[in-house]
Amino acid sequence: MHVEPVSYNATKPLLLGVHYARRMPSVSFAFGLFDGSEIEGVVTYGTPPSAPLRAGICGAEFAPYVLELNRLCLRHNRKGDASMLVGRSLRMLRRDAIVVSFADTQQGHVGIVYQATNFLYCGLSAKRTDWKIKGKEHLHGQTVADEFRGTKNRAEAMRAKYGDDFYLAPRPRKHRYVFFVGSKPFKARARSCLNYPVCKYPKPT
Repeated sequence: MHVEPVSYNATKPLLLGVHYARRMPSVSFAFGLFDGSEIEGVVTYGTPPSAPLRAGICGAEFAPYVLELNRLCLRHNRKGDASMLVGRSLRMLRRDAIVVSFADTQQGHVGIVYQATNFLYCGLSAKRTDWKIKGKEHLHGQTVADEFRGTKNRAEAMRAKYGDDFYLAPRPRKHRYVFFVGSKPFKARARSCLNYPVCKYPKPT
């Protein structure tokens, strides 16, 4: 088994065909886990779309360094595959970075792979709401919002099209994990500016 960088397109079969989100994220860096020549898994890193999220981790000074580990997908999810892929990919980033990732409580995840690779656990994400359409609850809230991307007053446009079928629903909170990559001086300085308390790892229920 080995890990190597892969292209955006190389991630699509797994991210669109296997991962539960069924949508492509922003991808700045992507890595694949290979068994010989066969790709067994992918992990992707991208710039979080939320400016408050980027600035909120270690302050505005460090916002440009924030990357989100936004997809992790294994074909067979054999023991040790996920931690191997994540651990080796972090070492292969070869840049100063603050990596944030979220474990989806709605999927029953607590972030075992992040615990195995020594991420810091920084509690649960903030309470938020998602856009929903009756009969299409399987769609991610961002997918729903993307229908009117670039439209002024998107919420009004959604209501005009879908009427009472358009509604807001509480977004399940996620476990937040942070990892510092790069030179020792960078990691020490960024770590000292971390805005979240470091908590004990949550356990599976």
